[in-house]
This record gives sequence, C-alpha cells and structure tokens, in this order.
Amino acid sequence: MQSPSSGSGAMWNLLPLLFISSSLLVATANADDPWYTDCPSNTNYTRGSAFQANLDALLSSLPAAAAASSGFADNVTGGAPGQQQAYGLAQCRGDVNASACLACLDGSARHMAGTCPGQKERMLIYDECLLRHSNESFFGVADSSVRLWAWNAQNATRPEEFTSRLGALMGNLTATAAFASPRMFAAGETAVTPFVNIFGMAQCTRDLAADDCNRCLVNAVAFIPNCCDGKQGGRVIGRSCSIRFEVYPFYNVQAAQEAMAMSPAAAPVPGGGPINGSNHSVPGNTGGNHTVRNRTALLVSIPAAVTLLVLLLVALYLCKRNRKPRRDVQVASVRNEEEADGMASSESLLYNLSTLRAATDNFSVENKLGEGGFGPVYKGTLQDGQEIAVKRLSATSQQGQVEMKNEVVLLAKLQHRNLVRLLGCCIEEHERLLVYEFLTNNSLDKILFDPVRQEELGWGLRHKIIEGISRGLLYLHEDSRLTIIHRDLKASNILLDANMNPKISDFGLAKLFSIDSSVGNTSRIAGTYGYMSPEYALHGIFSAKSDVFSYGVLILEIVTGRRNAYTHASGPSEDLLTYVWKQWSRGSVQPLLEGCPDEGRRPQEMLRCIHIGLLCVQEDPHLRPSMASVVVMLNSRSITLPAPAAPAFVVPGHGLTVTADGVPVTGTDLNGARAVPAARGPSMSINEASYTHLEPR
Repeated sequence: MQSPSSGSGAMWNLLPLLFISSSLLVATANADDPWYTDCPSNTNYTRGSAFQANLDALLSSLPAAAAASSGFADNVTGGAPGQQQAYGLAQCRGDVNASACLACLDGSARHMAGTCPGQKERMLIYDECLLRHSNESFFGVADSSVRLWAWNAQNATRPEEFTSRLGALMGNLTATAAFASPRMFAAGETAVTPFVNIFGMAQCTRDLAADDCNRCLVNAVAFIPNCCDGKQGGRVIGRSCSIRFEVYPFYNVQAAQEAMAMSPAAAPVPGGGPINGSNHSVPGNTGGNHTVRNRTALLVSIPAAVTLLVLLLVALYLCKRNRKPRRDVQVASVRNEEEADGMASSESLLYNLSTLRAATDNFSVENKLGEGGFGPVYKGTLQDGQEIAVKRLSATSQQGQVEMKNEVVLLAKLQHRNLVRLLGCCIEEHERLLVYEFLTNNSLDKILFDPVRQEELGWGLRHKIIEGISRGLLYLHEDSRLTIIHRDLKASNILLDANMNPKISDFGLAKLFSIDSSVGNTSRIAGTYGYMSPEYALHGIFSAKSDVFSYGVLILEIVTGRRNAYTHASGPSEDLLTYVWKQWSRGSVQPLLEGCPDEGRRPQEMLRCIHIGLLCVQEDPHLRPSMASVVVMLNSRSITLPAPAAPAFVVPGHGLTVTADGVPVTGTDLNGARAVPAARGPSMSINEASYTHLEPR
C-alpha cells in the first residue's frame, strides 16, 4: 500500500500513456479512421434476412446519392413500414467537393461492413463525412447529447481575449448554420492578434429543423468550457451536429466560401470579417485534395506531438515531486463501457494512514471542519504544503463503507471542473478515509444563509454558481462515461473554491445507470427532505429528473437567499416553494429579489432564473426540463420559457436528512457543521409527506 506519490514504478507505468498521447495527434492526419463509431449491441439482425438485403441496397446507393446532391442524402429501402425496412443518412462536410465526398462515403460504407457486424443500427463519423443507418426512422429527430470531444494540447495565447473572440465566432456560426445556410454548415474566422486567428466550423445533419439544429449547436458550444477551456483548438461531436475550432484553417476556405455563398446572408463576426469573407487560403488545395490536407495535418501534428512528449515528461517529473494528478488524455468519448466495481481499481489513489495522521495532527479537534451522517471531516496539510479535506468513516455506520466504496469508484472516473476532486483514500487498519481537495470557501449554505456573509454573494457570483452547478449535473447525467444520479443535491453539498466556482460533492448516495436506462427504484430512501422530488420521497422512484427537482430548489434558494425549510421560532411559516409560487402567481415578484444585494442586481436575469427553477420543481417529472435544456435556457435569452405549473410541495420536515441506517440527521456536508440527530415524530415520518397544489390567479 502506498500514497499516490510514492514509488518510481508507478510513475513509469504511465509511459504507455505518454506514447499513446503523443501518437494521438499524428493519428488525426489519417482520414481513413472514423472519429466516432456508434454500434448499439442490442439490435442484431439475422444474416441473409430481408433486412440485410435492404441494408446492402441502402449502403450501396447512399454515397453516390449524397455526392450528387450537394453532399447529403437520406433514403429508405424495403417494403411498407414494419417489413424490415432500412433507413439511412449520408452527409459530407459543407466544404468537401463531390469527388472527395464520394470517396469518404464509399470508404465509410466499406468500413461499416466490418464494424459491429450484424447490427441494425450503426453510425460512423469521419472528419469529412458521416454515415448512419437503422431499422427505425430517425430522420428529423435531434440528438443534442455530446458523444465525443477532443482538444489541442497547446494553450491559447491571451486566454481571456481568445475565449471572448471564440464565443462571438461560434455564436455567429451557430446562428448561420441553423437559420441561414441551406447546407446547415458555416465556417469562418476572427482575429485575436495580428498574427493569430481563430478558425471555426459548425454543422448539423440536414434532416433537422432549424430550431433543432440551433439547440444542438448551442449545446455543443456550451460544452467548450468543459473540454477545451483555454486551448488553441477543440471539437465537440454528436449524432446530430458538431463544432470545431483551431488557430489554423482546418477546412477548405475557398470551398467553404462557395458553400456559404448560397446562404441568404452571412452574419458578421465581432472583431473580425464576415463569416464567409475569409482572406486566408490553402495553397494548392482544390477542395478535396487528401494529399494537401494530410500534409497540412502532419505539419501541425508532428511538432505538436513532439511538444506534447516533452510536456508529458515534465509532467511525470512534477507528478513524482508534487503528487499532482495525471493529465487528461486528448480525446474522451461517451460510451457504455464495462467498468470495474471494486476498490482495487483505485489502488493508485491510496494514501498511507501515517501520512494522513501527520497531515491532520492525528485527527485533532482543532483540525475538525465538521461532522455529517458519514462521519467527521478534518483539514489536513501534506508535507509539500498541499491542503486537503479528509472525510473519516464513522465506526458505528454500517452503510458508510458501502457509501465510501461508491464514492471512490465514482469520483475516480469523473473529471469535471464543477465536481469536487477526489485525491485518494485510505483503508488501513480499521480506518476508512476519503481525501479531497480542500476548498477554502467551504459549502454554499455557510455563505448563502448567513445574514452577514450572504452580502458577499452579489448577483454575478450567484448566477455563476447556478450555471456551474448546471454544468456539473449535465456532465453527470449525459456527458460522462457513466450516467449518474446524485440523489442528494443540496446547498451543503455544493462546495466553493477560492474563486467561488461551485463543485458538487458527496456522492455516497449516487446511483449509476446504463446509458439505455433512465429510471430506478429503491426501498431505501435516503436524501434530504425539501430537496427530494415527490416521486422519490413517496415511492422510491428516482431518475435524472429527481436531480432536476433538487436543482430547481437550489436555484430558488440562491436567487432569494432563503432556505427551503420551516422556521418555528416565531410560529409557522411557509416553505420556500410555497412562498415563491404564491408571489409568482400573484405577480408580486419584487419580494423574491430582496434576498440578493442591491449592487449588481439584474431583475430580468433573476426572474428568468426563478422561472427556470419553477419549471424544475414541477410535480410531474415529465414536465421538468432536462439539464441539457436548463443549460441552454440559462445561456440563451432568445429561448421562450413555457409557463410553469404549480410546483410539488414535499415538506414533512425541517431540512431533514434520512440515511439508510434509519437515523435522521441534519446538516450533512463535506466541510459542514456537526450533524444533530433529529427528533422523531409524525411530522418527520416519510409516510406523512403531503402535496399542496396552488392554482395561479
């Protein structure tokens, strides 16, 4: 057993990653390899069947049809619906000429024959084309989920200005591709410095409606901070759309201009020329010449790979000295993979007990940060000066060991800027310890509900926290390799770093789903009343929409500065959802804004967040938006929000936390205050939960 930094053998075990990563960029020059392959394993067909005959006919006809019709074709082969029909779609990038399009799609059709053989559904996405088929119609059905993302290893110069210019460019390309381009394709550039330009591209499959294309692209652009923040280039790929940006022209500039010349209008790019008005060109590029494109890719990729090799060697050295976490590889994809479910898979995260005892002064009272249902939490300082938070399993809790294993296995696989970072764990002797990054601003509830400190949270910071939590949840629900339902999202489980960036913590109650499942059921209801959705609190049914409900409560707490709980100090009072809905339905919204400091207050933006919060806490889970929709709503004021129905009210307790041990406790959080056992009684019983329905005037 060893700490994450000990042992030179562990460091050299990372060498294969070094060579894989350095060769990865060079591999992008190979246009014959798909970027993304999608083959659901539950759609087999019988060899020699009518479906195979229809599929063979489909794949033989689609490439030529697409090349002959501006790079797009969809078709159905077979008899009437239900008679083993094959549905297919082929599309080439908007700047690719007919001959290159045909070559790409022909190669894709040949490759598809050997990729996931015997599957009714398959999709291959290449740099210049995509090919998809199924036994059911998917035409016009938008899929906004992110399937794969990749980023350039080089950091951008002038990152703040780069990010601003990139946002403006991609926003214009998104609108142009969705609403102004017959090919649903847009490419263009904008200048960052006299010597550095950003080149961008956005494209949807042409079977989509304009609004669906726009939503898909907006979601892809919104994902850039998660994958490619501060990088010189990146791409986000989904089934229905994709985007890319680089500091060099990765598309055929002249062909892109010609393709966009067919558009009704070309939107201007702030700080740059018109989207279709680039002055850059690639010498000798005739619109589909693989030799020139491969040469350009190699000229960029090989120096980048060598640079990456040097950087990774330096990173390995620093890893040995400073116990820094490993760098991410350059490509990540969303796939339903088998994952190990044991502590052994996290051996590289193990700390020595002696190390943690020294860091926390043998778990001294002076270093104790708080205590929750899991056990006490201590602040520690490692020998290299790194501050940590150590969560110590309570010796009396039988459930805690299961929760700990759950949290280690989960967080070891999750990497996101809005999730708390697990540094390691310790399972020596009788100790069960989790080691996290230490976040100096503690948990959100410590500031938000403190009459003095809440003045520190102006509207700008509150909106930043709302957005950050939404991106963290979106990652858990849709964008990670696993589908994860948190089940205990609340203000005390949102930690704040030194820059007030929110990080979701406490995954002890989280549940994993396969990609194809969406709803679970449990007889062990554990969570926090006031944040629990009614279907979960009453029936044990949980899904992503359960987390959406909790997120809606959080939004309303953050905007109003009020805790979602009763207060009996001066007699009965309304819970937060009742209060907000009563004010909203009456049209007297001014009181809802008074919990935020006057300075920097933006009433329209605040009311829009309240509107989104009310949509999230509706009683019917199907009426609640997905987190992908919430992210889009928060980032696009042009989207009209539907009117919310009266929310569900589940208020049997006072922020009561119910654990599977059967002992209710309050105030559970990573760096939180000591938990106090809650009094038992009818008002605390889960069977006493009630609904209240208010009709708006």
